[in-house]
Amino acid sequence: MEPAAGRTADRALRDWLESIPKVELHLHIEGAIPHAALWELICKYGGDPRVPSPEALPAQFVYRDFPDFIDRWLWKHSFIREAQDFELIGASVARELETQRILYAEAFYTPSDVAAVGLAPQEVSIALRRGLDSVPEVHVGLIADVCRDVGPVVAARTLEKIAEVAGEAEIIGIGMGGSEQLFPPEPFAPVYERARALGLRTTAHAGEAAGPESVWGAIRALGVDRIDHGTRAAEDPALIEYLAERHIPVTSCPGSNVATGAVKSLAEHPIRRFVDAGLLVSVATDDPAMFGLSLAGELEALVGRLGFTRGEIRGLIRNAVESTWLPADRKAALMERVLSDAAWEG
Repeated sequence: MEPAAGRTADRALRDWLESIPKVELHLHIEGAIPHAALWELICKYGGDPRVPSPEALPAQFVYRDFPDFIDRWLWKHSFIREAQDFELIGASVARELETQRILYAEAFYTPSDVAAVGLAPQEVSIALRRGLDSVPEVHVGLIADVCRDVGPVVAARTLEKIAEVAGEAEIIGIGMGGSEQLFPPEPFAPVYERARALGLRTTAHAGEAAGPESVWGAIRALGVDRIDHGTRAAEDPALIEYLAERHIPVTSCPGSNVATGAVKSLAEHPIRRFVDAGLLVSVATDDPAMFGLSLAGELEALVGRLGFTRGEIRGLIRNAVESTWLPADRKAALMERVLSDAAWEG
């Protein structure tokens, strides 16, 4: 049995991690739908015999590998069919962020995933913004996932459509998720060039389901401002050195990588190596409702299992603020708000 003093120390650490202000830069809104909201959508559209109750939902989110994860993602999306569903989702996710003391997030959404049911990217974007803005305590900038699985032609069309409402919906950039192992980044270079011409920032999932060559492709062909995951960059010392020297932000998602089999265990995850090598790395949950994660829980695992100190946790959150796409004045204000918070002294 664990000594009482150990349990007390663990509880104190968790309380501290939950209380400190946080920033998250790699969050998929559709993968963060709280189970209560997803259950509401499942019921709205006639239910599913595989999920007879809310208690059965977690069993749907256990994955053999990354392709199986994509299959479960698409299953979940079958219950998102109307613009008002995105308003519900936005509000539910924002309330969840508020409970976790996540003050600011830059979050992906994938408008092309609902094209099959006739929803236009513009209406999806506006509905999502309405939902997010209903929780004023949290601010969320949107990143439109142009999704590599649909190919560069469809991605280009999606970009032009979301650009029409970028200001109104506060779409600050584009990203590219999906089946990285099947769709390399290079064919999407014109899409990324166009996004920059439209004033949008850029990122891409790379080094999650494919090797370091995918990260190099995102940097060299797409010219990204940020790398999402980057896990397998650890296989290429020259790439690690390049990321550190160029100060290219990396959003690391250890719990997600373990859940999808991108790494075998947290002990084998390269985030410690990234930090020690001086990378501008921050921590995020990716698809927290699909992986049973929270940002405080991710940070707790780094402390308890990888030996991170409280000072290093503060550094990771500082890195997250530095890696945001906020204008300089707003970034400075957020940094001051986060680092001056009294909860750090807890």
